[in-house]
Amino acid sequence: MNAYKNAARMLACAAALMVPLGAVHAQDRDITIAVSIPAATHGWTGGVVYHAEQAKAEVEAAFPNVEVVLSTASSASAQVSALEDLSATRDLDALVILPFTSEELTGPVEQVKANGTFITVVDRGLADPEIQDLYVAGDNIAVGANTARWLSEQLGGEGDIVVLRGIPTVIDDERIQGFTEVIEQTNINIMDIQYANWNQDQAFTLMQDYLAKYPHIDAVWANDDDMLLGVIEAVDQAGREDIRFALGGNGMRQVVEMVMEGNERTPISTPYPPSMIKSAIYMTAAQFSAQAPMRGSFLLDAPLITPQNADQFYYPDSPF
Repeated sequence: MNAYKNAARMLACAAALMVPLGAVHAQDRDITIAVSIPAATHGWTGGVVYHAEQAKAEVEAAFPNVEVVLSTASSASAQVSALEDLSATRDLDALVILPFTSEELTGPVEQVKANGTFITVVDRGLADPEIQDLYVAGDNIAVGANTARWLSEQLGGEGDIVVLRGIPTVIDDERIQGFTEVIEQTNINIMDIQYANWNQDQAFTLMQDYLAKYPHIDAVWANDDDMLLGVIEAVDQAGREDIRFALGGNGMRQVVEMVMEGNERTPISTPYPPSMIKSAIYMTAAQFSAQAPMRGSFLLDAPLITPQNADQFYYPDSPF
């Protein structure tokens, strides 16, 4: 069983436990779960906020004595300040946090942990993993590797491609690592690889540069779907028909729709679902409401999103 299915089964078990046992155990005392996440500054974090708000409403509706306090921040320093305020003004039973940066948030989270708070870390790990009780994240190496394997098969193991990176983070490094390790085993040539900071406008500009520089490109990989939209816009404006594939990653709603429609240029994607925050909140609530131990690391796999399974990764009401 892959990690994605394993985590899904664990979540299903937690949900099942929360229903019958919640009536017995959730009434013992009031529970406060703080959720600290980045603000919706781009598509993926917009999806994180959306799914966190859903989880808050659903958990509080199921268990009236469980309060989920949702806090968003637009920078690492703002997240540190918000975390300090939460810790000073509330008795936190649990903290679910998606850190802006590992280094800046490790100390503040460790201070919260010292108060006996259960710590759930999502996506970006802390500098000291011993602080976390529960870790939920996607597999960034698999995002890159699975995309590269598919692309290599479609290109017959040869061709010229360009790559767009995100921002200098471990997440980006792992995606590039997974992608390049597969490509290096083929005759595919990565002609250029530069940062576009997971930004649609910057990706548009960078792709324009690539198009001007290289008269023939077989495929493009932008390791995030926000950037992919900028790539597609640039390619369409230039009228370039040599580019067989333009691929991204993360499973953005608009990109999943392309896959569902059988788009020839973007026929697949890979999930790195912002809904992982929802899974993390459910699992944390189960720790208290169901008395179901939810400790350890849960790494969600990155299976290819294809027309056959795209409906499983499609959230029509999500901003991402």
